[in-house]
Amino acid sequence: MGAGTPESRPRAGRWPIREYAETIIGAVVLAVFIMVFIGRAFTVDGPSMLPTLHGGERLIVDKLTYRFREPERGDIVVFRYPAEPSHFFIKRVIGVPGDVIDIRSGYVSVNGVRLIEEYTSARIIGHTGHYVVPEDHFFVLGDNRNNSQDSRSPSVGYVPRSLIVGRALVRYWPVDRMAILAPPATAHAGP
Repeated sequence: MGAGTPESRPRAGRWPIREYAETIIGAVVLAVFIMVFIGRAFTVDGPSMLPTLHGGERLIVDKLTYRFREPERGDIVVFRYPAEPSHFFIKRVIGVPGDVIDIRSGYVSVNGVRLIEEYTSARIIGHTGHYVVPEDHFFVLGDNRNNSQDSRSPSVGYVPRSLIVGRALVRYWPVDRMAILAPPATAHAGP
């Protein structure tokens, strides 16, 4: 009574293992889908994004947004290091395709408009340059301008769109620094 028909009863030792296997396989498939198409966790390594991001902080990187729009000035992006694509870098987008970037007297200008960059650690020391961002490429700088390997370096240069993984969306660790990483309004110079 109440035990059900023989067809509805699991065979001893077999059904629970199958249920566990199906659950594990489903979770793995879902995790892979999320990591490939939606988001991924990254850990900041090094001081190049100080004071905005510190070494050891953990971020959620949004991989979905750039399927619908291009990276914008001010976005903090994770990209594959052009000289060694198995390594990832994190920097701020300063120039988009067609932008003219000038670095003079410690300041950055985009399309003739000097940026007000309250998110940087200091003015740039000892570097000047004139850059025109090519099509399908982006000009990126670390917020710690005097300690950052970025688009000013020949090993990084202009970052191809195809190497950009996604934008840093949320800092979730450490908990006391948890924050949404929105681009500053001052990063939107030029047309």
